[in-house]
Amino acid sequence: MENHLPPSPGEQRLADSFPIIQRHAWFNHAAISPWPAAVSSAMQAYVAGNAKDGPIGYGHWLQVERRLRERAPALFSQSCADDIALVANTSTGLNRVAHGLDWQPGDSVVFMANDFPSNRLPWEALARLGVEARPVTLDAHDPERSLLAAIGPSTRLLAVSSVHYETGRRLDLTRLGEACSRHGVLFCIDAIQHLGALPLDVDAIEADFVVAGSHKWLLAPEGLALFWSRPEARALLDVVEPGWRMFPDPFNFARPDWTAPASACRFEPGTLNTAAVHGLEAAVSLLLSHGMKQVGQDLLDRTDLLTEALDSVPGIWLTSPIERERRAGIVSLVIDGIDPERALAQLTLNGIHAAVRGRCLRLSPHFYTPLDQVESVIRMIRKMAG
Repeated sequence: MENHLPPSPGEQRLADSFPIIQRHAWFNHAAISPWPAAVSSAMQAYVAGNAKDGPIGYGHWLQVERRLRERAPALFSQSCADDIALVANTSTGLNRVAHGLDWQPGDSVVFMANDFPSNRLPWEALARLGVEARPVTLDAHDPERSLLAAIGPSTRLLAVSSVHYETGRRLDLTRLGEACSRHGVLFCIDAIQHLGALPLDVDAIEADFVVAGSHKWLLAPEGLALFWSRPEARALLDVVEPGWRMFPDPFNFARPDWTAPASACRFEPGTLNTAAVHGLEAAVSLLLSHGMKQVGQDLLDRTDLLTEALDSVPGIWLTSPIERERRAGIVSLVIDGIDPERALAQLTLNGIHAAVRGRCLRLSPHFYTPLDQVESVIRMIRKMAG
C-alpha cells in the first residue's frame, strides 16, 4: 500500500495560496494563468459587495485602484506611479505607441518577423502613412545582432517581445536598449511573457515603452494591462483617444482646462475594468511579497529541471534555449514521431495542462509549480519519446 504523508507546512501554504495545484498541473502560464486564492477572494468580495449594495463601495474601489498604481511601478524597478497607465490589454498599449507617434513618410520601424501578431500588426499597418516596416528574422545564436543590423538612419522605433511566445527565447534587452539610445531610436517592448515571471529594470535596459497584459505571468484576470512609458518618450505621443478618466481629478466635470495631463493617465480615456483592477492589485501584492528576484529564481529553477532532464533524451529536441540567461518561463520541444497535439492530449488526460505553438509542445510552469509536478511532466514526456 502506498504511504500518503501529510503535506508539510510549506506545501500546505502553497496549496492554500494556489488552489489549482490540488487538481491540475498547470504548465500553461504563457497562455492564461489560473488565479491564486488572493486574486479570486479580492474579486469575489468586489462582486458580492456590488450585488448586495450596488456602487456604494465606489470610494473603496478607488482606493484599491490607487494601491495598484502605487505598487505596480515596483515590477518595473520604478517608484513613480505617473509613468504607468492601466489599459485594456497589450495590444492597446502597443497601438497607443503606433498611432501616437508623428510618423513621416520614409520613416522605418524594426520588429521581429515571427513575433506574436500583437507586436507585428500595429507596425505593419503604418504602411498607409508611408512608413517602412522592417520585419527581421532572428539569428538563433545572436538575435540582437539581427535586429541591430536592420536599424538605419530612417529608423524611428525598435519593437520586440522580450521573451518569444513560442521558443521562449529571452532577448538581451540591455544590449538592444543601449544601441537604441546611441542611435536615437525609440525602444518599445512587449513584456507579456516577462513581467511577473522575471525582474525587469526599465532604466537598466533604457526602455521607452513597456506593456504587458495581466492574464499570464502576472496571475490576474484578462482585460487589463500595465503600460509603462518614459516621460520624455511619452511626450512624443499624441493623445489619440482623449477622455474624462485621464485626469488626476476625473470627477471634476466643470474643469476649465481639458488639456491632456503629462502623466501616463493620458492613455486612459474612460472607465476601467474595476473587477480586473481588484484582481491585479491582489496579484501584484502577492508577487511583490514573494519578491520578483525570488520569483525569477524559483521559475528558472523549474525551467532548469525541465531543460536539463529533457535535453539529453534521444528523440526529444528542445527548441527553447539551453542557456539559463536566455530563458524565462517557457520550455518548448519536439518529440520525434509524435504529433504535438497528440502529445498534448496525452498530458491533458493525466491532468497536465500545456499548449501547442507551431510544431512545438510548450511547457510553462510558474514559480509556485510544485517540483513533484515538474518531475511528473518529465517522466511522461520521456515515456512518449520511447
